[in-house]
Amino acid sequence: MGRVKGFIKELFIGAVLIFIVSNIISYVRKPVLDSNTLATLNVTLIDGSQYSLKKGKLLLVHFWATWCPTCRLEASNIETVSGKYEVLTIAVNSGDNATIQTYMHDRDLHFRVVNDNKGTWARQFHVEAYPTTFIYDTKGNLRFTEVGYTSTVGLLGRLKMIE
Repeated sequence: MGRVKGFIKELFIGAVLIFIVSNIISYVRKPVLDSNTLATLNVTLIDGSQYSLKKGKLLLVHFWATWCPTCRLEASNIETVSGKYEVLTIAVNSGDNATIQTYMHDRDLHFRVVNDNKGTWARQFHVEAYPTTFIYDTKGNLRFTEVGYTSTVGLLGRLKMIE
């Protein structure tokens, strides 16, 4: 019994250390934006439809890429969150719309995607690492920035905190 308790204690300490280190890395790598207020968004999605930000809603803006292994791991988390909150994702340097649509179809993903095939949006948001996620409150003010993998629970928790 003593060995099990010791193992559980070490496992817990390891998990806490990983959590702390990953948050430090995310903080250091997070982009510094020109403005912490989100401008009005009117974009064309990969399916050809138009998307405009609805005022008064929380918004998660998620930068990712089809070639990014961490983004692949996180995609199901974004899918889950998109069922509960307003989510706009931006696929950076990931090919044409058809390529991204195939990627989405093959993985049974349905969240909104803007094709940033020239990296214009990524430069505007100063994104240098993928995935990078921004969470805006109902007034369009930036509340959280996360660089790297974030769990579904982490994303939902952050959104719930500012709801």
